[in-house]
Amino acid sequence: MATGETLAKSLDHLPPELLATIMAKLDVASICSVASTCTAFRACASQLPTFHLLDIAPSMDLLRPLLGPPNPYMRSLKVDCDRLNDSAIELLLRPPAHELCLHNCADFSGKLLSEVGRRCRNLRSLCLGSVAENRVRGIHISDLEELLIGCTQLEALILMFDVSPFLGHDLARVWALASKKLTSIEIGYIPSVAVTEMLSPNLGPHQSPIHIQPSMLLSIQKLCLSVDCITDAMVSTISKGLVSLTHLDLRDAPHSEPGIAQDLTNFGLQQINQYGRLKHLSLVRRQEFLITYFRRVNDLGVLLMADNCTNMESIYLGGFCRVTDTGFKTILHSCSRLYKLRVFQGTQLTDLVFHDISATSLTLTHVSLIFCNRLTNLAVRNLVSNKDLRVLDLRNCKNLGDKALQAIGILPQLKILLLDNTDITDVGLSYLRQGVMCSLVTLSIRGCRRLTDKCISALFDGSCKTELRELDLSDIPNLSDKGVLLLARSRVPFSELRMRCCPLIGDTAVMALASMQVNEDRWYGSSLKLLDLFDCGGITQLAFRWLKKPYFPRLRWLGVTGCVNRNLVDALARSKPFLHVECDGEELGADQWDCSDGSYVHDYDEVHDYDEVDELEQWLLEGEGEHVDEEMGDEVDELEQGLLEGEGEHVDEVMGDAENNAELVI
Repeated sequence: MATGETLAKSLDHLPPELLATIMAKLDVASICSVASTCTAFRACASQLPTFHLLDIAPSMDLLRPLLGPPNPYMRSLKVDCDRLNDSAIELLLRPPAHELCLHNCADFSGKLLSEVGRRCRNLRSLCLGSVAENRVRGIHISDLEELLIGCTQLEALILMFDVSPFLGHDLARVWALASKKLTSIEIGYIPSVAVTEMLSPNLGPHQSPIHIQPSMLLSIQKLCLSVDCITDAMVSTISKGLVSLTHLDLRDAPHSEPGIAQDLTNFGLQQINQYGRLKHLSLVRRQEFLITYFRRVNDLGVLLMADNCTNMESIYLGGFCRVTDTGFKTILHSCSRLYKLRVFQGTQLTDLVFHDISATSLTLTHVSLIFCNRLTNLAVRNLVSNKDLRVLDLRNCKNLGDKALQAIGILPQLKILLLDNTDITDVGLSYLRQGVMCSLVTLSIRGCRRLTDKCISALFDGSCKTELRELDLSDIPNLSDKGVLLLARSRVPFSELRMRCCPLIGDTAVMALASMQVNEDRWYGSSLKLLDLFDCGGITQLAFRWLKKPYFPRLRWLGVTGCVNRNLVDALARSKPFLHVECDGEELGADQWDCSDGSYVHDYDEVHDYDEVDELEQWLLEGEGEHVDEEMGDEVDELEQGLLEGEGEHVDEVMGDAENNAELVI
């Protein structure tokens, strides 16, 4: 076997670019393993152009050896900063970087923004999330000024936090400092009056938005904002001020019912796309604080908007309660290039909107119809005439049943299917087995209360190879351990499995998943990265022994009920420091700036290769933290011993049966 010195000498003959290309395909854990084997790999690791660490939140102790050595070749850096603060600024901010993405920066101060401007002058893309949310002193306008002044090459800026403290500081002057190359702005929250102030430097205190001149941000093509209330004034300012705009995404969540002067009306809708360049439009009213809609927009407003939007490719309308089939059909018949249609809370939408869709030239690939309760199976039967559908989101359309699934089953390219809270049964799911199950990557049947354990055998009978990697079985009251045993026996290599709020799911289900082998070459539980068991009625302390190593080695997100035993939860978190454990019912993997209606779905233009397994990562995970694992084992064993002594032979019998059942899966 070659020694590290011999290996290094042989590797010296390979081009450095080749080694860098190979190593760049590994995750950080594997890179650390490779770098420890020889000098050549260590030198290559210190010169990688990309460093992405978003699956785990590293501490300073972990980050320092990874980012400590200077790397003049660094171009892209992405890190989850949940365990970091201002002391990490020097490590994170690298002058050569072109792309910087820092999530969960709640413990940083506004200094992070100003230091980015001072240190990272070559940045093209910047994303900062949750900055200073845990700090008494937040972000000052001067921090934003230094950021905009310093980053003269910036093309995309994403600030996923509340920027309302900047209000009243002459925002037009501050944003005029931005790079002339800036084409994309996304902001987590900003008041609508601040948007008007930011984009209309020539608008006086009593001047009508009709007289708005083009903004200083002439190059902006994409604008995504979450505001308190979408108004006519704000929409007019954006539409007339941003002459190059092609992508507009506006979301609001009013705290109280808006008055006419603080709301969107038909007039505001008519102002959209004044320069005819808009391709993507999203206008969504979320019901985060109260049940409210765009009550001052009707079919006339949509008709007027459609006249300006014939070249639109993607439209998302949420909360337009007075828009009927007439308005939506106008969009379908006017926008011949439309391929994405999303409607949220379309309370007046009926089957008639899709009655003659086959007569149009549309090629829809993404359709989302959430909380459109007047739709029936007939609408789906007409909709699937678009054979190119890749994403179909029908959540909370409560009148959809098995006949809708029979129609959906013929779609050859469907990747995502979301059916939450529909009226489907086990029989209906069997219609998917021979068709779309061969292409589906994501399936959600959350809250479909007529389903039973038989739904698993209806979907997975071994008759066809499935690409399914994300499955949501939450809130199905009749789903039990028996169903999970059937799921484990199918050996489908799931990456994400959600089963929250299933009262009949218990310890046996955890044992079965822990013992599951997706094929002969992989270790137990290898594929799961996310497992949500929150509020599953049968989960006890006994299940936690199966959540320890070596089971579930790739798990990064776990949802459990903390009241089962807080000591066990804390011990598990210590044993797996890179595991996010949620105990209070939070949706796993969700970001606080995601839209609260849950209506966002990924575009599967490039499907992730979930089957790819890194042997170096496997080796690292099997060997890491043995002393911590022993500590976890001692604590769990003590608690289990006390539990077993207290419950006696009955628990022993149940445990024995559960283990026998789990072994049958292998």
